[in-house]
Amino acid sequence: MERLLLEDLKQWKKKPGRKPLILQGARQVGKTWLLKEFGRLCFEEVCYVNFERSSPVNGVFDGDLTPQRIVTQLSLLSGKKIEPQKTLVIFDEVQEVPRALTSLKYFAEEAPEYAICCAGSLLGIALHSGTSFPVGKVDFLTLHPLSFQEFLLAQGEQPVVEHIIQGGHDTVAVNDRLLAHLKNYFVIGGMPAAVEQWVESEDYFAVEKIQEQLLNAYVSDFSKHAPSNIVAKIRYVWQSIPNQLAKENKKFVFGLVREGARAREYEDALMWLSDTGIIKRVYKVTKPDLPLKAYEDLHTFKIYLHDVGLLRLHSGVDAKVILEGSRIFEEFKGALTEQFVLQELSVYPELHANHYWTSGATAEVDFMIQHHPHIYPVEAKAGLSVKAKSLKVFMDLYQKDYAIRTSLRPFRIDGNIINIPLYQLFAIKRILEQVESE
Repeated sequence: MERLLLEDLKQWKKKPGRKPLILQGARQVGKTWLLKEFGRLCFEEVCYVNFERSSPVNGVFDGDLTPQRIVTQLSLLSGKKIEPQKTLVIFDEVQEVPRALTSLKYFAEEAPEYAICCAGSLLGIALHSGTSFPVGKVDFLTLHPLSFQEFLLAQGEQPVVEHIIQGGHDTVAVNDRLLAHLKNYFVIGGMPAAVEQWVESEDYFAVEKIQEQLLNAYVSDFSKHAPSNIVAKIRYVWQSIPNQLAKENKKFVFGLVREGARAREYEDALMWLSDTGIIKRVYKVTKPDLPLKAYEDLHTFKIYLHDVGLLRLHSGVDAKVILEGSRIFEEFKGALTEQFVLQELSVYPELHANHYWTSGATAEVDFMIQHHPHIYPVEAKAGLSVKAKSLKVFMDLYQKDYAIRTSLRPFRIDGNIINIPLYQLFAIKRILEQVESE
């Protein structure tokens, strides 16, 4: 399957002053496969080291961390000569050997000619738990589940994707085709194993079995890898997510986690889930201005999962709703649509999509994004209904040039409202650049 992040990896390979790379992402989103594919396509040789498997390789990092000594030892143990610029060295599950992470500092400072990429399913936890490696000595990329664009490419829809990317909008046949795929994406999501199963069989039941296995693996990780004193709290937070998103106001409420629960008691559980990449936090901003991060209210946030298909199953939404018109987009207060919009926006980290705006109980705009030097409110509408009272309140207050509204209606610009069909949201960067240039 084609992964768009491969282009970012190619750019990293060419970058002057390249540092070792850490590829972040939740369990089973395809980090190892992508790095191996990158090595196959862009290097003469790949030296792959998996630290989760106890082997003599792990002992290489017990000694001094001089890059040349490490390279020599890895070459001998792997049976592959590691050459600068020609060999990609992959450290997988690198969090299992903290000194391997520490060694990245020395490769950045003393041997930047070596191409080193690291990955790990629980790497985010290791990085935030005080594992020793210097800030500024590594590059980061984040791999998400397959986006809708990648989902289309996996099914051979390259011409349709190119049509949208190049500015095509109002072709009825194309729109109908995209809508059919979009309904499937809400059910299947973007986890590589689920998408692969769908492409091979087009069997919803087979896909659900894989999704169930993934959800069970996440729950199993709570007990295996989380500190014992927060395992129960992680489970309570995890179980509360569907209830949190079933509300009209989707602000995370600790009382829904457990009666009488307080923020300070559950922050460590939330942080653990966030560090694994399983959940995404979207913070309220007190002011819609640049940079959005400067105006975050860290005590007020919403929580989503990292994949719409897994959220659907975790929330008990039956796959058969795909047969019932637009109901899949409106299920439990449109939460699946908001999840989808967040995933599509997250493809572009420079948009800083993990923000929303609210004015008390008067109005709430689902997401805020920045496309320098502009701030755009984004209303995640589903179906054909496009009434957006909150968007009007926001625009009256702040007089921004444009607002974005998603729906199932065709693309159009209506005054200062840019209506983007959900199935064309992957072209948002091109759309914004076009609007801003006119």
